[in-house]
Order: sequence, then structure tokens, then C-alpha cells
Amino acid sequence: MSRFGLLGLTIAVAASAATTQSSSVTFNKDVLPILQKNCQDCHRPGEAGPMSFLDYSSTRPWAKAIKSAVATKKMPPWFADPHFGKFENVRALTQDQINTLVAWADSGAAEGNAKDKPAPVTFVDGWSIGMPEQVLKMPQAFPIPASGTLEYQYVVLPTGFTEDKWIERAEVRPGNRALVHHVIAFIRPPGSHWMEDAKPGVPFVPSRDRPRRRSENREDGGMSGIELLVGYAPGLQPQALKPGQGMLVKAGSDIVLQLHYTANGKPGEDESKVGLVFAKETPKQRIFTANATQARFKIAAGDANSEVKSSVTFLEPVELVWMMPHMHLRGKDFLYRATYPTGETETLLNVPNYSFSWQLSYTEADKKILPKGTRLDCTAHFDNSANNPANPDATKDVMWGDQSWEEMMIGWFGVAIDPKADPSELFRAKKAKADD
Repeated sequence: MSRFGLLGLTIAVAASAATTQSSSVTFNKDVLPILQKNCQDCHRPGEAGPMSFLDYSSTRPWAKAIKSAVATKKMPPWFADPHFGKFENVRALTQDQINTLVAWADSGAAEGNAKDKPAPVTFVDGWSIGMPEQVLKMPQAFPIPASGTLEYQYVVLPTGFTEDKWIERAEVRPGNRALVHHVIAFIRPPGSHWMEDAKPGVPFVPSRDRPRRRSENREDGGMSGIELLVGYAPGLQPQALKPGQGMLVKAGSDIVLQLHYTANGKPGEDESKVGLVFAKETPKQRIFTANATQARFKIAAGDANSEVKSSVTFLEPVELVWMMPHMHLRGKDFLYRATYPTGETETLLNVPNYSFSWQLSYTEADKKILPKGTRLDCTAHFDNSANNPANPDATKDVMWGDQSWEEMMIGWFGVAIDPKADPSELFRAKKAKADD
């Protein structure tokens, strides 16, 4: 046989093997385990995913869409540059998993033998953290009109804690996902003046014209000592700490909900809530959330690569636990870099293609100690040009603001510290100028 004939036979055999392998891929045996591990947290009734992937009948109509989403790596959403950092919550599928899902769709999306199905994953109805030990809920539903712009609403929920509590897991559950853009649950310690004009349980919009009190720092708006407990937004996971870790909610604290509603053409109402699971003993590490923020910037109209920076310096050693960049619709990329006391630098996280549609956090896979004197720098770029399809208006300068058509630059992060340490003494923020 000629070498050309041998080559043709080899190709034919390979093609036949591929066809046989593709046709043998079934939902029950091959696809369902992948969906259980990577997709069902969001793609089930009552969760963020718009369709359910719990069983064959609900998944089969989406076979081609699943193929397209995984082949282009749009799903699961994950934006960290693999060249920097190592993260334990990576959502990216392996190439073998992608090949399996593509082969299943291409071969007719067969169901397969029911005996091959793995046992269903058990979810607590309405909660991803398991059954909460305490639920703090808005006491009355908030009405949302069919149209118009709503200012951020704040609702103070007193905890009623008579002793300090350590939180092991926490989750925000929006009452109306179609109208809730995001919810952030903040811990307001006793004695704080932040939102002090708000009445417990009553939706409140802070007045921008109210004169600042002496107790309110002009840079942080009076939020000194305020800590992010947990949030809800597409892609954001509940707070689930490791054994021996906890978040502190002091006796007499309040949980303050920041609620962002977006009208969609139909009136509705929302009654969001927060679920808490307590640690059984005092943890060895306190998880404290903070941020490197720059609120003083102006992104010029048409600028396709406007740079904004923020920075904090740690006055004591800390263990970096997670990072979460936040921008709005003009957000382009975001980078976290550490400059150590030795002068050495390390890129901790690079998000080269930021997406406002998915608010993701990135959890360190290994212990990452930042020594005393380490400076954490955040660098963000914004695309305010007409080439940005998400840009609301490329003809206008953009500055800091709550609404999605305005912008933010926040480098959220969580650190592990000694439970007895005072977080206010851990770091200082660099008061960077917009053109730094």
C-alpha cells in the first residue's frame, strides 16, 4: 500500500473512532456529573441561572447553547489570567470536560441509561450555605416601579446581638432577582455614625446635601469601621469560610443592606434577606474585608484606555485571602500588585477582560503572607470610547457614581488577621490623585 493510502486509512480510522466516542457520550453518564460540579449552583430553580440543568428534560433544549458557551469559554465565567496567582475557586472547565459537552451536543444530546446517573446533589431549599441559624429580613416589601431610575436604598437591620458573634457562613437572598441588580450587606458596629439618620427597617436614601459631621471622614463618607459581610450579584458566591476562620459581628451591631434596583418595564417588589451560620467557637483567624478605592477620577469622553490607580499599605503582616475587583460598564481590566518591603513586586491577580455582568471574587489557593510594609496597588483601565459596546454614552466624561452608567474603582480584598487585632491599625490608604 502506498504511503498516501496508508495515510488515508489512518485518517478514516481516527474519524471513525472520534464518531464512535462522540456517539457514546450521554447525559446521564458523562454530562450530568460535569453539570453537578460546575453549573448547578446557579442553574437550578430560584438561582441566578436563567435555565435549570438539574435533569435531562430541562437541559436538553439548551444543548447547542451549552456547546457554544463552553467552547468559547464564556461559561462558567472566570476571568483571571492563569499566568498570575493560584486560586482555589477556579470555575474554568478542563479541556476534557469541554470536549465531552461539545461531543454530547454534536451527537444528538442523548439521555443514556438511567442507571448511569449519579445521585442528585442535595441543596437546601432557598439557601446555598445550608440552613441558616438566623435570618435577618426586610420587614416590608419595597415597591419597584416599571420605569425610571432608583437611587440606592439602604435598610438597617438590627441584629439584636447581646454578645459578640463569629460568622462562619453568610448569604444574601434577593426577594426579586428580576429587579435586584445587587445587594451588599455591611456590618455597622455600635457607635458608628454611618447611616445614623436611617430608621431601622425603613428604606433610606442618604442626602447628598446633608453637611458632614465632624465624625465623618471626608474620604470615606463616615464608613470607617464599616465592613462588607456578604453580597449578592451575578457570579458572586456566598461567604463560606474555612474551619478556624470567622467574621466578627460585635454585640449591638446592625446589618445595613445596600440595595440597587433596576426597573425592567414591569412593576414589582422586593423583600431581600440575609442568612447567617455561626462559628461554634472563637476562630483562630478573623477574616476582615477592606478595599483599595479611588473615587477621585475623571474618564474623558472617547478615552479608550483611561487609567485609574489606588493603593493601601499594610502596617502589620496579614494573610491575603481573596480579591474582588469592581468597576461598571466601562471597566476594561484590573490588576492587583504587591510591592514588598524588599522592593520586589508580584502580580497577585490580573483580570485582562473585566465584565460588569459577572462580579467574581478570586480566593487564594495557598497561604499568601503580605509582610509588614507591603503596599497593595490596584490599577484599572476604562474604555469610554464608542468601540465599547457596553458604553452608555461615549460623548460624556465619567466620574464616580452609584449608577451603572457612572463608574467606580474598588479593589476589594479579604485578609486573615489575629482575632484580637484591631483592623483599623492594619493599613493606611494612599490618597492618590486621579492622575497618579
